[in-house]
Amino acid sequence: MRSDTDVNHLLELRSVLEAVANRLIPKDDWPSGTDEGVVEYLEHRAQEEPNTWMHLLEPGLRQLDSEAITRYGLPFTHLETNGQDALLQAVEHGEVKDWPVSAKSFFATLLEFAMEGYYGSPLQGGARERASWKMVGFRPGPISGTDLPVPETDLPQRSFDQLRDSYDAVIVGAGAGGSVAAAVLAEAGMKVLVVERGRWLRYDEIGEDHVRNHRLSRYGHNTGPDLAGYPRTFLTPSGEERVTQPHENDYHNNAMTVGGGTRVYGAQAWRFHPDDFRMATRYGVPDGSSLCDWPIQYDDLEPYYDRAEWEVGVSGDSGAHLTRGHRRRPYPMPALSRTLEADRLAQAAKKLGWDAGAVPLLINSIPRDGRPACGRCGQCVGFACPTNSKNGGHNTMLVRALATGNCDLVCETMVERIDTEGGKHATGVRLVREVSGQIQRRRVRAGHVVVAAGAIESARLLLNSASVEEPDGIGNRNGLVGKNLQGHVYSGAYGLFDDPVQDGLGPGVSIATHQFAHGNAGGIVGGGMLANEFTRLPIIHWYRALSSDAPRWGLAGKAAMRETYSRTGHVQGPIQEIPTPIARVRISPTVKDRFGIPVAQLSGSVHEESIRAGKLLAEKAEEWLWAAGAVQVWRVGPWGGLSAGQHQAGTLRMGSDPAASVTDPLGRVHGYDNLWVCDGSVHVTNGGVNPVLTILALAFRTADHLVKQ
Repeated sequence: MRSDTDVNHLLELRSVLEAVANRLIPKDDWPSGTDEGVVEYLEHRAQEEPNTWMHLLEPGLRQLDSEAITRYGLPFTHLETNGQDALLQAVEHGEVKDWPVSAKSFFATLLEFAMEGYYGSPLQGGARERASWKMVGFRPGPISGTDLPVPETDLPQRSFDQLRDSYDAVIVGAGAGGSVAAAVLAEAGMKVLVVERGRWLRYDEIGEDHVRNHRLSRYGHNTGPDLAGYPRTFLTPSGEERVTQPHENDYHNNAMTVGGGTRVYGAQAWRFHPDDFRMATRYGVPDGSSLCDWPIQYDDLEPYYDRAEWEVGVSGDSGAHLTRGHRRRPYPMPALSRTLEADRLAQAAKKLGWDAGAVPLLINSIPRDGRPACGRCGQCVGFACPTNSKNGGHNTMLVRALATGNCDLVCETMVERIDTEGGKHATGVRLVREVSGQIQRRRVRAGHVVVAAGAIESARLLLNSASVEEPDGIGNRNGLVGKNLQGHVYSGAYGLFDDPVQDGLGPGVSIATHQFAHGNAGGIVGGGMLANEFTRLPIIHWYRALSSDAPRWGLAGKAAMRETYSRTGHVQGPIQEIPTPIARVRISPTVKDRFGIPVAQLSGSVHEESIRAGKLLAEKAEEWLWAAGAVQVWRVGPWGGLSAGQHQAGTLRMGSDPAASVTDPLGRVHGYDNLWVCDGSVHVTNGGVNPVLTILALAFRTADHLVKQ
């Protein structure tokens, strides 16, 4: 029980906190920090991170008050505003002595928390009338008058006791690849079980918290897995194994829910370039890399690209980007209209002599399949779609699979191992789940097993399915399972313009150029794509899009946010990452998840050639922004750590030679007659574009061959 003295101290600290919040975000024509609930958010953060509060913020606030008395003879709350600002500036720059904590760390942490409370609005995630959002011109919801959220098809699920003892096929994962495989197999008459480790989340269960989502996951995310019980580890170059949680960068999380990453993705639907399938032939093999050609060519995949575009649903301009391979028919839907920023960039591209055009998207631009057109909301990527217009596994292929009556879906269930026979035939899977605090396990037999859990978890599953015949894991006789992990290195530039270039039309990304995908000077291996970026959340603008010389707090900081949000353009893109065997997935020898299963251990970094290509793209992004009329431009990226995350790929690469690959050209694990992979794991290289359309196309191809077998 707190004493009266403790209560008085807390009240004193709260008054200091309120005073600080109102100097970090002062009142002008728009509300102050305290008016917008910043203090309540700070108190909420203190409850979530008591160590940060007790050991940094509370002693810092007390010392701030003491510093005010020492310097001015008055408590902080009694100082004039210019005195408060001067003292805060001194603390920000470490111009104070004998503090019990780092003054700079105290200020930086308090500032970040305050800005999250003001611009991020995490406590009111779905608030539509947030004053700070209005101030900068951010509109989170759709522009139409659609009643929200649009109704979703409720997906029926099975409990353990409702499952069959045996299925024609068991599919591990209900994301992009798994949902396609489920539909193709179920529609062919096969009895199919789809096992998803995440939950079926309706729109309002995913949430709109601006600091807990797949665009900015500072304290959590909005899909799964749970933050407790599902760690991974990261192995540093020095050999130290450290635990990393699902919302942290080293985890390299992709959404784990029904639909997988397609539930919250940005939905860019690019085909790989024909030369993306023959990188080693075109460029040679850089030292230290594992670059090689695919065992298939663009022409082998083109019919399945077409099928993915039409059956899942892509909007785009078939007259754009004509150098990226032939296509048999146009997109099923026209491209979304261009944004204001894209218009400026289109004019600049023409001036530069660059080819540029619309971005194809797995988003309805017109009503389709009983779902409406995109509402152009301001928070697309990282969030669920309020109009259900974003086409993913959860609302397209999985719906088709379940409608056949041949497909069962079980959620919140892990496949802990694949059972095999003689190291050449999969006999079934072992399931584990937790219900009301009790661990349940069950074995299910299968005629075929299709692994579609994402490049990290698919590799983990094969490694954890060791047997007498394969003591190091399924398909791992040559030690290749888990190697060549890759995602995408990103780089680009921001540009500040004299007049607004943002009109608030989501998803924002609207124009792209592939001018630098291949054939770059200076011996660059491959290249990449540049596009304007998705609509920025206000808190992301504060964290990432203010120039280095922009004020970040006070009246000037508030004005900078208000005046630059709509006038800042952003061009960036992924490069064709050069795979390396040191970037890999192993299983941890020390850490297990809540079910006692060894977790994935990640390690490695990107190849130096990827960094070179990333620097080139940043230069070209800067050039594009200058040509578009920017008055200030600054580059960002590339970064050199391990690259996986939402575009993870490569750990079970396909190939014709069993000694140099894990799966054959059809996606079947070498040496097996009935074990298949339908996700980005099989990618030999990951293209200089978002990989989801290639995952979908390969899944159609693999599932077709499985049915024929």
